[in-house]
Amino acid sequence: MKSLLTLFLFLNLIITAEPTQLKNFDEVYNAAINGNDVNIVIHYAKTDLMIEGKVEPAPDAIGGMNLDTYEYFAVGTVRNEKAYISTSETVLINHPFYGYVYNYVKLRIYEDNSVEIIAQYLDPIAYDVKMDETFWGEINNTENDGGVYFYKNSN
Repeated sequence: MKSLLTLFLFLNLIITAEPTQLKNFDEVYNAAINGNDVNIVIHYAKTDLMIEGKVEPAPDAIGGMNLDTYEYFAVGTVRNEKAYISTSETVLINHPFYGYVYNYVKLRIYEDNSVEIIAQYLDPIAYDVKMDETFWGEINNTENDGGVYFYKNSN
C-alpha cells in the first residue's frame, strides 16, 4: 500500500511539474541537443523592431513556437562570427488585412544571448512577401527585461 501511494505521488509530481525557464544560450543549446522539448515565448514589445536601419516601437503582441527543428552553427561554420541556433516555423493564418497568408517566423539565437526574429507574411500561392519585419531581443534571464523566453518541459 505504501509503495502504491509513493507511485501515485511521484506520478502526480511528474504530471503537475512546471516547465523550467532556460536563462541563456548554453541552457537552450544543451536542452536542444539533449532532445528536450523547448517552448519559446516572444514578447515583441520587449524587443527592438528594426525598420530601414532604425529602431521603431514594437507591437504589443506575444507569439509562441516550439524549438522542434533547428540547426546549430559553431563559429566560422557559415562565415559567422558568433555561434547560433537557427529555427523557424510556418503556419497558415487568416490575417484581418492580408487574408490567408503563411506566417513565417525565423529565430537566430546567438551565443551572446541576443535573438534575431524575422517575421514575414507570405502569399500562400505566389509566396510574395506581404509583410517583413526584423526584431532584435534578448533571452530573458529573470534579471533583465529580455523579451524572448525559453522553457524546457519537465515531462
